[in-house]
Amino acid sequence: MKKGKKKRKTIKNAMVTILFLALGTCAILFAFLYFFTSGDRNLSGEWTAEIDVTQQAAVTALDWLQDIEAVSISLEDMESYMENLTIQLNMTLEQTSRSEGTFHCHISPESYEACKQAAYQAFAQAFRELLGERLRMAGYEGDVEPEEIENLAATAFGMSTESYLMSYGPVLLPSLENMQAQYEGSGTYETAEGVLFRQFDAGGAKEATEEYYIRKGANLALLGETDPAASGGHFFSPYPMVYTLKEYESGKQPGKQ
Repeated sequence: MKKGKKKRKTIKNAMVTILFLALGTCAILFAFLYFFTSGDRNLSGEWTAEIDVTQQAAVTALDWLQDIEAVSISLEDMESYMENLTIQLNMTLEQTSRSEGTFHCHISPESYEACKQAAYQAFAQAFRELLGERLRMAGYEGDVEPEEIENLAATAFGMSTESYLMSYGPVLLPSLENMQAQYEGSGTYETAEGVLFRQFDAGGAKEATEEYYIRKGANLALLGETDPAASGGHFFSPYPMVYTLKEYESGKQPGKQ
């Protein structure tokens, strides 16, 4: 009799333990779904991304600099001069229902101009150093430090090396107008099973795009278009493109003041 009661008590305790564990697991699961899944579905906010144009600028500059006879420079060398050349892209999303909303994308003109300036400063630095090397190889016995080369170039060109390259050298970056045509626009969007479908208004950059995306906290990554042929014709692929929520950039949490 005592053994039966003890057995039933043991079974009861085990069932209670299992119930608590199950409830605890459910609570953790619901918390995960609430804080990560549900929250990640809401894309509303101001997002920023950086368009990297380093390689395009480096390739263009390299092609021009290779015309300096007998001076050798590699693409890796050129990229080391022009590191982190990026242009800021802003995207505002406003969710109007569970899986739909509106969007607006625009290039920052200030960021574009700053990137262009940095590209030509790096270009001028590489030009001065290579020109100094070429003069040395030709038997020039004067000072070939960058400052002196700049003075020689300024005398020959009637302007600074940087100004000369901007005026008569190659175009290192796509024009602001071309970038605006590629990236800017407004319209509506829908999300479904990891795909962001954007329908541009008339006059937008494109009629429509379908892009794979992942949202995790402050980061929104566009991994590529569902139709790879849709983004053809550009020198470089814009993907993957990682956006950061501005509220996180300023140290604030979404929904908090």
